[in-house]
Order: sequence, then structure tokens, then C-alpha cells
Amino acid sequence: MSPIDHYTEKTVDSFDGTTIWYRVIGSGEPTLVLCDGVGCDGYVWKYLIPHLENQYRIVHLNYRGHGKSEPPENLENLGIEECVEDLKVVLDDAGVDQPAVLLGHSMGVQVVLEFWHRYPERVLALVPITGSYGKAIDHVHDSGLAKQVLPLAKYVATNFNPLIKEIWKRVVHSELAFLYAAKFEINKNLLKKDDFFPYLEHLSRMDPLIFTRTVEGAARHTAEPFLHEINVPTLIVAGEADKFTPYWISRRMHTIIPNSQMLTLPMGSHTGPLELPELTNLRIEKFLEEVSDRIATDGKQQHQ
Repeated sequence: MSPIDHYTEKTVDSFDGTTIWYRVIGSGEPTLVLCDGVGCDGYVWKYLIPHLENQYRIVHLNYRGHGKSEPPENLENLGIEECVEDLKVVLDDAGVDQPAVLLGHSMGVQVVLEFWHRYPERVLALVPITGSYGKAIDHVHDSGLAKQVLPLAKYVATNFNPLIKEIWKRVVHSELAFLYAAKFEINKNLLKKDDFFPYLEHLSRMDPLIFTRTVEGAARHTAEPFLHEINVPTLIVAGEADKFTPYWISRRMHTIIPNSQMLTLPMGSHTGPLELPELTNLRIEKFLEEVSDRIATDGKQQHQ
């Protein structure tokens, strides 16, 4: 493969004036759009981007208050709905005028599903990856504990923010945090430590109030009422051993979305694309080829 011939980084002001950062990598159609999980700034795409950047144009943004994007002045504007409107502004600014393939990891699954719901004409296909279709914290570890703890976490982040920021920074970006994740969240036998630490590093730099408010937005949103209406090709990628988004959630999404396909990552966790990159990349590549073939076939039929 030849090196990519295109890479740009840009910022654009969203509907409420919040400055959103995004990058465009490679060229080729259809455009692929990458939507992260909460607290993430792109670490999960480490192996997928190099695999596809010579075939497709890839657009990747940082959510408001994440990475290089600014937080909103109004902290009420940190929900899934605001992320969707940010994505629309980014695609407009990037000149993406044809339907795109939306790939979402973790909370990004809710973002891409809601984007389809609001702007179906702009979506060619969907790839939800190890994420829930809604109310994301209700079933973390198949327990209601996260839902119960969230109000307390929000209260602490709101009322003790300067102190919590320093504690957050020290604890999150630490060996202790990795050990916790290795025991409860990820498959330490499959995931390289160097592939996971960028997530902890970025998360440690986030304002904990922004993080908790964004989680709150994901907790109240659900795409379940319209899953049965989705009429574009959909490939669901699920981790068999995912504890953050239990496997049954992906299975249920698969049964509700008409004609959807599903890839199960054996022993894969919430970070499945990093644990089993070859399987993930090749299956997504095959799916994209199927989508492109369908476009070509439909185009021929229209001209006959």
C-alpha cells in the first residue's frame, strides 16, 4: 500500500459556539466516521485507521470537552443529542455531502444510532462496536451499581472540583488504574498495556465534571424505540467477555435491527478492537466491501 495522501486537522464552531476538533485521514469513498466512547480521544482506532486509511476517507472528531475540543459554556449541553449535532457540523465543514458509514465504539454506538435517527439521509451504513443502544450505565457488569453511584459522583465533581481534579489525575493515570481495568474490564491476556494507557492518560486530563455530565447524558438516552426502523446495512461488533457492555445487549440489538450482521470477538472485552485487531479489521473491511458492492449494483440498476 502507498502512504496516505491526505491528512488535515481542523476546528469548527458547533451550534452553541463550542469549538470542535476533528481530523480527516486518507481519501476514497464512502467516508468513514469514527465516534469514540466517553472519556476517549481515539485510542481504540489504533489498528483500524492504518488498515483502512489507504482505501477510504476517515473523519474522526473529539467530543465536546474531550481531547482537543472545547467544553461547552453550558454544561447541560453534554448529552448524546449535542454530540450528534456536533457531528453534523463537522461533516458539513469537512464537505461530506454523500451518505457516510458511521462507526461507534462504546458511547459512540448511541451517537451513531441517534445520528441515523435524526439524519437518516446522511447514513450509508452503521458499525456499532462493543456498546449499548441506550441507557448505557443501567447494565454495567449486569448490575445497577453504576446507576446508583452516578448521582454521588456528579455531586462530588460539582462541589469539590479543584480537589477532585488533582486526585482524579493522580489515580486515573496510574498503575493502580490499569490493574483495576485488567481485573474487571479488559482481557489482560489479549490487550497490550501500551494500547490501553493512552486511554488512561487522556481520561486523567479530563475535567471529572465534564466526564460525569457526559456519562449522565449517555445514561438518559436510548435508541431502543427506533432500532426496528433502521434500514441501512449494520454490522454489530460484540465482545464475548465484555463486562462494561454485556454481550446480551449486542445480541438483543442484533435481533431488533432488521437484517443486521454480527461479529462476536471470542474472549474479547470492551476494548475488543485492540485485543483482536486482525479479526475486527478484516470483518469490518469485508462489510465495507459489501456496502460498496451494493452501491455499485444499485447504481447500475438505476442506469438501466
